[in-house]
Amino acid sequence: MDDSDTQYALQNTHVLYVPDRRIDTFGDTRFNYRLLSEPMDAVGHCRVRSGWVEARKPRIIRPSDMRGIETEGFSRDMSRFFDWMMRQGARLQALLQYGFQFSRSDTSEEYLHEDIREVSDRVVKEALHSGDTYRAVIRGVDDAWEISLMYFMLEMIQQSHEINIFDFKRRGLL
Repeated sequence: MDDSDTQYALQNTHVLYVPDRRIDTFGDTRFNYRLLSEPMDAVGHCRVRSGWVEARKPRIIRPSDMRGIETEGFSRDMSRFFDWMMRQGARLQALLQYGFQFSRSDTSEEYLHEDIREVSDRVVKEALHSGDTYRAVIRGVDDAWEISLMYFMLEMIQQSHEINIFDFKRRGLL
């Protein structure tokens, strides 16, 4: 995957249904995702990937020269994705200092002979009625779906930032 593929995936990823929950300040957080994409060579078809993606606190404290972002269950493209983000000027210092770990479970995949808009509407309605506060629905790019999934996780970290800062201050850690 090259830089233009990464840029395209980021520009064409949309979180259609945001979980009620945010990234936990002092624990692990698992999101139940549905990632919808349209195969490039199949108009009127849709791929639905389902699984779990998790943001975990570091299990051990590591020296600063060994800190980084770990990705378990993701392809090698994910480390290149974070390198690309740094080259683009993304501020990932908090992720690097904290030593975030991301993992994803085995992903199930369903290929539907339906328009992605119809599938999107149906999957979002299912999420609304599921009662699952960790459910997310993401529309992404088929060939770069892992980047779309990581985009969602970075969005969740950004949305969780203020709550996490409040938690740190409440415990006297800031």
